[in-house]
Amino acid sequence: MLDVRRLQVLRAVVTSGTVTAAAAHLGYTPSAVSQQVAALEKQAGTALLERVGRGVRPTAAGLLLTEHAALIGSAVARAETALADLRAGRTGHLTVRYFATAGSTLVAPALARLRAEHPGVRVDLRLSDPVDPLREVAQGRADLAVVVQAPDRGSDGFRLVPLLDDPYAAVLPLGHPLAGEEVIDLGALSGEQWVGSEPPGPCLEPVIDSCAAAGFSPDFVIQSEDYATAQGFVAAGLGVGLMPRLGLRNRHPGVVVRPVRNPEPVRVISAAVREIAFEQPALRGLLSALREAAGTVEPADVSTAS
Repeated sequence: MLDVRRLQVLRAVVTSGTVTAAAAHLGYTPSAVSQQVAALEKQAGTALLERVGRGVRPTAAGLLLTEHAALIGSAVARAETALADLRAGRTGHLTVRYFATAGSTLVAPALARLRAEHPGVRVDLRLSDPVDPLREVAQGRADLAVVVQAPDRGSDGFRLVPLLDDPYAAVLPLGHPLAGEEVIDLGALSGEQWVGSEPPGPCLEPVIDSCAAAGFSPDFVIQSEDYATAQGFVAAGLGVGLMPRLGLRNRHPGVVVRPVRNPEPVRVISAAVREIAFEQPALRGLLSALREAAGTVEPADVSTAS
């Protein structure tokens, strides 16, 4: 295999016309330059230079390799420029995953800021796998995923950065006996039929765990994995539910929403970030933008809802 560094030495000799001039340009001694050319000739299996008076000129093989050395030098220069742009965050590619209710409240404003600060960065944005939202990050196929996950649950290769605590509230049909309460003890819902709004997984766990702490297991008679649909079932009087406040920003007119206590279920929204991706300025910029968006979120007001 031809040595790239020796090719550049040959190119310097051919361009300058003498070994001495090439040595001065490269910062080598003439002897070192001659040794590099001789070693390259041994690799090539043919003479690359011939003497002409006090100078040298390339043989056909030498001219051929000099032309390729120029192409290699140009490619290396482009690679160095591209690398500098990537390291500075001027270019790059981020793969981002998110879940639905985080889309408009967290991801959209964060991406708008990222685009303004890093316009040359492309983002592959898609909904995450609802069964295992951390899988793509854990496998290195996504740089960042906005997930619902306990902040102390992590894995090798990625870090969980908490963004937002999202409390659950009770969703009741109009006219429900508890609708007049300002705050509802979770145990007061123990005898109710329930409308489920969460798929199995980290969004359902706070509901199940909090109900267990209140001494009961919710009786789900209807399952829906969409907050708008679940609210419609509640409004029809088919049950009550617990839904996160980010999922209640678009309220159905046929329901009332009240905070709960003893205990109050809370889901933790985090950014799962590949450890190696933290080196990218664009990724750090996106994470900062997500934190900023989380700090300005105004969840659904459940204290005065009617």
